Amino acid sequence: MTIILYSIGTLGVLGLIYGLGLAFASKKFHVHVDPKIEEINEILPGVNCGACGHPGCSAYAEAVVLKNEDIDKCAPGGDEVIKHIAEIMGMEASSADKKIAVIHCQSGGKNNTFFRYKYQGIATCKAAILISGGPNLCNYGCVYQNDCIAACKFDAIHLNDNGMRIVDKEKCTGCSACVVACPRNLIELVSSKKRVHVLCTSHDKGAVSRKLCGNKTACIGCMLCLKKCPKDAIEMQDNLAVINYDKCINCGLCADVCPTSAIFDPLKEVRAKKKAEAKAKAEAAKKKLEEKENNVSKEV
Repeated sequence: MTIILYSIGTLGVLGLIYGLGLAFASKKFHVHVDPKIEEINEILPGVNCGACGHPGCSAYAEAVVLKNEDIDKCAPGGDEVIKHIAEIMGMEASSADKKIAVIHCQSGGKNNTFFRYKYQGIATCKAAILISGGPNLCNYGCVYQNDCIAACKFDAIHLNDNGMRIVDKEKCTGCSACVVACPRNLIELVSSKKRVHVLCTSHDKGAVSRKLCGNKTACIGCMLCLKKCPKDAIEMQDNLAVINYDKCINCGLCADVCPTSAIFDPLKEVRAKKKAEAKAKAEAAKKKLEEKENNVSKEV
């Protein structure tokens, strides 16, 4: 009995000593955390995507408070998060220019790509390109192993019926995870205000790129887009047309003259329809005028 009481007493004393030691250490080595950091961290999405340039949301919150980091770097959070951070920091909020991922390639699917061999290895793009540069004949195009889809935490990239990787503009947050994941550097973050894009990255000469592209939508370096652009927003870089988005005004004239549809503009068909309607209307008016003149001639 004495031994038991002694043991209990010893443990009690040791517990008291250690407790006092921990209490002293917590006060002695206490690191003050600015409450603003915790407030900002609570309103951040918490996806730790790295779009802000920091390893996680908490690191970005610290950078905003302690290092005066810009408050508009949280792509997933958008304007709502910027507004809340501005309120916490006592700053004026400004709207962020939302960026979305653009995949500069229209191949990649089994329905629109020519292959040099049937790939049966590890199902990642990085693994596929290590074997003779990839299974598809175009050495610049998508290798269809879906690394971008796997990297996206927001379910913003899907396959369409033709096997192309399509970015959902509403879901895309511009986090850049897909940009990092693509070993062919096919994906770029572009302002959501820009709608005209060159969907090709081939630097082969025209005849070669047209032959290797499964759906014949490769840039062939004809330079018609350069001649048509009113703002000199397009330049040729090693046989490939590249748009300078800072100069581009979304006129879409380059897409209208592109013979292979390598340049995409969602309003191209709308313009073509209006042009056809205007032409039909002009022809109808001309015909009506000719009929009127013929009737006058007969009366005379």
